[in-house]
Parts: sequence; structure tokens; C-alpha cells
Amino acid sequence: MANSPHIYEVTEATFDAEVIARSHEVPVLVDFWADWCAPCRMLMPVLQAVVDSHAGQVVLAKVDTDKEQRLAGTHRVRGLPTVRLYKDGKVVEEFTGAQPESVVRAMVERHLARPGDPLRHEARSALAAGNAEHAVQYLTEALSLDPDNGEIQVELAEALAQQGDLDAAQERLDALPLQIAETEPARRLRATLMFARAAGTGGDADIAAMLAADPNDSEALYRRAAQSVVRGEYPEALEDLLSVLRNDRGFRDGAAREGMLAVFEILGPQHELAAQFRRRMAAALN
Repeated sequence: MANSPHIYEVTEATFDAEVIARSHEVPVLVDFWADWCAPCRMLMPVLQAVVDSHAGQVVLAKVDTDKEQRLAGTHRVRGLPTVRLYKDGKVVEEFTGAQPESVVRAMVERHLARPGDPLRHEARSALAAGNAEHAVQYLTEALSLDPDNGEIQVELAEALAQQGDLDAAQERLDALPLQIAETEPARRLRATLMFARAAGTGGDADIAAMLAADPNDSEALYRRAAQSVVRGEYPEALEDLLSVLRNDRGFRDGAAREGMLAVFEILGPQHELAAQFRRRMAAALN
């Protein structure tokens, strides 16, 4: 065991406290290793150099898999060394096999605490309480402390959207560097903004009147779907969009299909609802 205050052994009995719980305070690298494993011995000085260079901003928990076979089995360790980075109780990145210091360092530094983090937490609390205005203030200040943080830029755009300033939110999104613009949160927000704009083009009474006159009115169904998305009512939104797709495939140059794809983006690729409606969309298009 390396002589470092930032490196320690964990066992099955201490894993929850020393890894899961502690990762809510500081990122925890977990090294599953064995004494007979040559790549493990090669990797250890690299891990120590990275951890020690950050002086307590990240710690290293080592699991001797010969002694802790059940723990390794529980965590489905298939090869050695396996290194996992825990943050906020979850694995955020991992690798197997010896890696150069540049790779390990880049992985760790993606998850270190940053100057704007406390303000981001305040912003999340404000949004949860329905106070988008305060969230915008917190995130604007956070961005001034950490201007290259893409996550803050996306979160600020989202707060602006929740505040109702769709133009400012769109401007923020449009100004994002490509690597940030293509992240899942940014794509999800872009899709949400599309529906927020459509939802603002007609009130409930207008839509109801249009549908009373014609239950298959594509424009009314599309607007109602947009309003459902804004409210988080995704099944209802997808049903309306699917109706438009079936009855009026050419509406707004394929807006129903594009709308369904945008909802899938919001839900995420693994969501059961997305999988269900992908099948129904495919059937409608055939």
C-alpha cells in the first residue's frame, strides 16, 4: 500500500461508507487489483501520481480482489486492473487494464469540484422550488467563476427557458461549442425549446375549438402535443404526434415525425416509452 493520505484499502464491510458515501463529498477512484497482476503493479504509481497531485480533491480506494473476492463478484469485475470513478454515489467513468497517466488524469479532472459548483447546487434547489429567476442569477454568477464549464452553460439555458425567456435560452444553446452542443443535456433542451415555441402559438381554448370542429386537425394536434411536452406529459404528446403522422404525414414537411424523434431525444434512448413509440412510428411509416 502506497504511503499517501489520499490512498486507502477498502473491504466489503467498508465499501459503502468509504466509497459510496464518501463519493458524495469527493470523487473516489476505486482500483480493483491483485498482487499477482503485472498490469496492476504498472498502474499503481500512475494512480498515486494523479491522486497525490490533486491534494485531496480525489481519493483512491484499493480493493485487493484476492482477499475480497465476493466484493469483486458483486461489482462484476471481469478483468484486472479495473478502475472505476465514483461521484455522488454512482460510477461515472471506468477503464480496465493499465493506462497512461494522461488518460487517467483526464478522466479524473473531468469530475473534480469546480468553482461554480456550490452556486449550481443553489440553482438546482431554486429550480426545484419553481424559482427560475433565482436559478438564472446563481448560474450567471457560476459561469463568471468558471466560464469554460459547458455544463453550466447548458444549465443556464435551461433555467432561462423555464423562466420563459426562450430567445435567450436559444441564443445560449446556439453559442455552445460543438462538443458541448452535442451532449445529451444540450440535445434534450434543444428539443424541449422547439416544443415550447410551438406551444406558445395557441391557447388551450383555441386548440379545443379547432379540434371540436375537426378532431383530426393536424395543426391543433401538433400544438396540443407541444403543450403536453412542455408539461412533461410525454405519452399524450406522442399519441397526438402519431395521429398526425398517420393522417397527414406531410404536415409541415414531416413535423410529426421530427417531433416524435425530438420527444425520444428528451426521454433518452433507453426509455421504455421511447422504445414503444419507435415501434409504432415505424409501423405507421410502413
